[in-house]
Amino acid sequence: MNLEITQKLRALLLGARALQEAMNRSRASAPSDTVWKYTGYRAFIRKYNALAQEATKVLVTNLPLNQFDEEKIPGVHDSNAFHQQELFESVYVELSVFIAALEHAIGANTDEIQSLRDFFQNNLRRAIFEVPEREKTVQDAIESLLVGRGLSRGIDYLREQGRVPVSIKEVVPDFVIPRLSLAIEIKLSKDRAKSKEIVDQINADIQAYGKGYRALLFIVYDLGTIQDEAAFKLGLEKTENMIHLIVVKQ
Repeated sequence: MNLEITQKLRALLLGARALQEAMNRSRASAPSDTVWKYTGYRAFIRKYNALAQEATKVLVTNLPLNQFDEEKIPGVHDSNAFHQQELFESVYVELSVFIAALEHAIGANTDEIQSLRDFFQNNLRRAIFEVPEREKTVQDAIESLLVGRGLSRGIDYLREQGRVPVSIKEVVPDFVIPRLSLAIEIKLSKDRAKSKEIVDQINADIQAYGKGYRALLFIVYDLGTIQDEAAFKLGLEKTENMIHLIVVKQ
């Protein structure tokens, strides 16, 4: 893919995400008990159609990019609240498929995961104010960083949710970012015996979480037990398979 096409796709992705955010805000701004909160559906359909029409000129994808026949879309006064909601939700679904196609085409998910990985690598140590005794302390710091990055719990990320069935039991990652299909697992290395145990845990987690998520990020907070970081990571981190591992020193 040449640079010009990539730039066009990135611009379309930016516009599609902005439209999705506008739809989210429109839906959330109305009182929860009113059914008349989808009256902006026609404007959203026009915006989506314009983006989709531009994308068909440069985007090659197996995902269907459906468009709406605007002449057949009823006006606000020619439709009831339930039909308006149906149209609103329909364009939201199409927009979500559109965003996924763009992200896949330009590798945006990979870029975002790499950015998130670098963010934790550079900021986690500063977010922890005392030597942690438990993994929960590191988890709380991670959550603070996610919130500081503008993410909302239950919407943009989940904590200790997103169960993955493995044989006769279920495993639960520390954090999940659903939009990126990313599971984040935290480890606290308190002594050398624990650091060796963590290697086994990560290998087991890769097998388990790989069944439910496309990408995995392991964050090991080290209290001075890992002498050779490269040797520790050897065979664990496989960025081509979307398995990322960072070690943060106390």
